[in-house]
Amino acid sequence: MIKKILTAFLLLPTLLCAQINTERVMTIARNALYFEDYVLSIQYFNQVINAKPYLYEPYFFRGLAKINLDDFQGAEADCDAAIHRNPFVVGAYQIRGLARIRQNNYDGAIEDYTMALKYDPENIVLWHNLSLCHMQKEDYDSAKEDLGKLLKIAPRYTRAYLMRGEVSLKQKDTIQALNDFEKAIDMDRYDPDGWGARAIVRLQQGKYADAEGDLDQAIHLSAKNAGNYINRALARFHQKNLRGAMSDYDLALDIDPNNFLGHYNRGLLRAQVGDDNRAIEDFDFVLQIEPDNMMATFNRGLLRAQTGDYRGAISDYSKVIDEYPNFMAGYYHRAEARKKAGDRKGAEQDEFKIMKMQIDKRNGATADNKDSKDASDDKDLADSDEGNKTRKKSDKNMENYRKIVIADDSEADQKYKSDYRGRVQDRNVSIKMEPMYALTYYEKSSEVKRIVHFHKYIEELNHSKIFPKPLRITNMEAPLTEEQVRFHFALVDSHTSDIVANDKDAKKRFLRGLDFYLVQDFASSIDDFTQAILLDDKFFPAYFMRALVRYKQLEYKKAEAGLTEGVPGASADNKKQPEVTALDYDIVKNDLDHVIQLAPDFVYAYYNRANVLSMLKDYRGALEDYNKAIELNDDFAEAYFNRGLTHIFLGNNKLGITDLSKAGELGIVSAYNIIKRFTDTRE
Repeated sequence: MIKKILTAFLLLPTLLCAQINTERVMTIARNALYFEDYVLSIQYFNQVINAKPYLYEPYFFRGLAKINLDDFQGAEADCDAAIHRNPFVVGAYQIRGLARIRQNNYDGAIEDYTMALKYDPENIVLWHNLSLCHMQKEDYDSAKEDLGKLLKIAPRYTRAYLMRGEVSLKQKDTIQALNDFEKAIDMDRYDPDGWGARAIVRLQQGKYADAEGDLDQAIHLSAKNAGNYINRALARFHQKNLRGAMSDYDLALDIDPNNFLGHYNRGLLRAQVGDDNRAIEDFDFVLQIEPDNMMATFNRGLLRAQTGDYRGAISDYSKVIDEYPNFMAGYYHRAEARKKAGDRKGAEQDEFKIMKMQIDKRNGATADNKDSKDASDDKDLADSDEGNKTRKKSDKNMENYRKIVIADDSEADQKYKSDYRGRVQDRNVSIKMEPMYALTYYEKSSEVKRIVHFHKYIEELNHSKIFPKPLRITNMEAPLTEEQVRFHFALVDSHTSDIVANDKDAKKRFLRGLDFYLVQDFASSIDDFTQAILLDDKFFPAYFMRALVRYKQLEYKKAEAGLTEGVPGASADNKKQPEVTALDYDIVKNDLDHVIQLAPDFVYAYYNRANVLSMLKDYRGALEDYNKAIELNDDFAEAYFNRGLTHIFLGNNKLGITDLSKAGELGIVSAYNIIKRFTDTRE
């Protein structure tokens, strides 16, 4: 949910408050919320609520912070309070709707979206989520009606075609589903979901080669979707390409190691090609997930017998027979295993049981077996598949134990049911620059990238012990915990006392500026960095951090100007906001110029300046700075990534892909998705 709901509604106009202090705290709180520092933002919103409990905004924004922390009950309660104070805020209904969805209250969510659409009838996000709620409730007629209205408002919104196609499949209208999926592909050939959806229909139609082609495209565009590999394995299996199918199951399980279908079906295929021991491993895994899965148990029994583990095989067969006492194959295989294990008496008992069952069958006698009806019903379900080679996961007919498993219909569409939206512009692959570097105490951990960024002067500052924690150079800043928030508020007070005692110490000013930055008080932070520069104009970290904070302020203001367009009541307030211009970014660039002048080996200043130039569409200038950054550090992954995107923006896809490949090699895995999008694909 991060940034999905946030940006579209975060920047609603602040009510004019009698006290300047309340306005300032709200501004700081919204800064923290915009930059995903949710715990900190809640602390600030609490202050505003305590001071002015009649305002709706702090409740609304606090609810938004809570929903991003998965506190859905708390988010709903805050939205209740916001709506009670102002029932005309569309965003409050939308956030409450999402909170209710996460608590499986779809009726409540539908009420919220319906009310919100009265005030904002052309809101694409609201129609999208309303349609998904109706799909979740299996009210397909209402979902289709909603999607029809959505497509009138936004005829090129491909996600609506994909959802309507899904609804058509539920209603057994394959032709309409195929039409919608093909429209989605025609409109956006770089969306892997369109190709994947059409492949599902082609699998159902038995067009396995065509389905494989579609899945090739989907995998080319998004290599991290295990479901696409599972489906391609099925297409390959039907074309008798068992090795290819097993390879796809391997890839699917690399992405999703707990995938039931991957392990079960790979176990079957391994058994078919004689890889018995590894097939047993797959069925062992399946039985860890589902200990009562009798088909997996029986298949493992067959494999154990094949590898000479007759006692293990007998144990598995016995479990199945206890559950299905009329399963003839179970007695037959157990008799064989008992013979080989030296249990002649047990084998004879099983053979006698088989003979009795055969006589009963010839005489038309039916056993009073609680499972016989279920088995026959499930058999009808399985027999509907072309070639009778597969079965649904819910099929419990033991006669189908050798069949490849496919997902039930209820599982096949979970992707759409979980695709509730905040901001429509969010894409399957988000193409954006790697962020700016900062000096901070906190850094997000990464399992892929484990680089410690270093500069000798920053290291000297750390050795001087003037900082409460080691100063880090990072572009993966971590939000503060509640304990860290209290720690830095206390440090602000402590540094203030030190500054009063000695107001000529540039580093003390820098220290407090850093604390203000961490608690998202950008205005106070800039003031302290400016004072540090006035006291010591050679102290380059102050220039570097002032540039970063100013850049973040401009990013927030620009979002405020752009994203509140069309939000009721926002336009009048926006007119009061000064427009962000290129001159504002020149001030940021000037600070970075000073850093480079004072510390020409500080590679992060070149990188940040390149980001500013790229944002201003001065791509040639940006390339020069990225080149310099890479010259100084030839393992600078983010510089390769951003330089690659810059080349692509200039139309030099080949150079761009080369840089993105290097960035991926150095640990930025999202580079591979972008490479796929800018590599020519053909159906």
